[in-house]
Amino acid sequence: MTVLLREAIGDRLRHARTNQRRTLRDISRAARVSLGYLSEVERGQKEASSELLASICQALELPLGELLHHVAADMSALDTVDVTPVEPAPREKVPERGAEASTIEGGRLVSELIGNDLADLRLSPAPRMSTTLRTTIGQPKLARTIAA
Repeated sequence: MTVLLREAIGDRLRHARTNQRRTLRDISRAARVSLGYLSEVERGQKEASSELLASICQALELPLGELLHHVAADMSALDTVDVTPVEPAPREKVPERGAEASTIEGGRLVSELIGNDLADLRLSPAPRMSTTLRTTIGQPKLARTIAA
């Protein structure tokens, strides 16, 4: 899973704004940025310049270094998601037609259904890999902010 830098920055900016219970309109006026552009930056659709990012951070009273530190931590957490290694399944001997035995890796055939039809092939289910993150950005206490 690849997360773009602009998406991580946008998530952190939106999180900071909503934690302060401030509206997009409020921040856009204070930062002298159009409301639509600020919304696109928060959604990770636009890449903010360093000057624009500094202006938004100043409007949020959030030090730029602190924002970048949190974004870096978020990005590195996504890069180091723990994935439990899956040990290979032991090879099982399966009887074949006209042969004594063979080995199959990754599953096993049901011996009584061996045939030429794909419906006859039965594989044991593969273990599922978890894609959940260990580090998440906290949700604001107020679900929605209504602009007046």
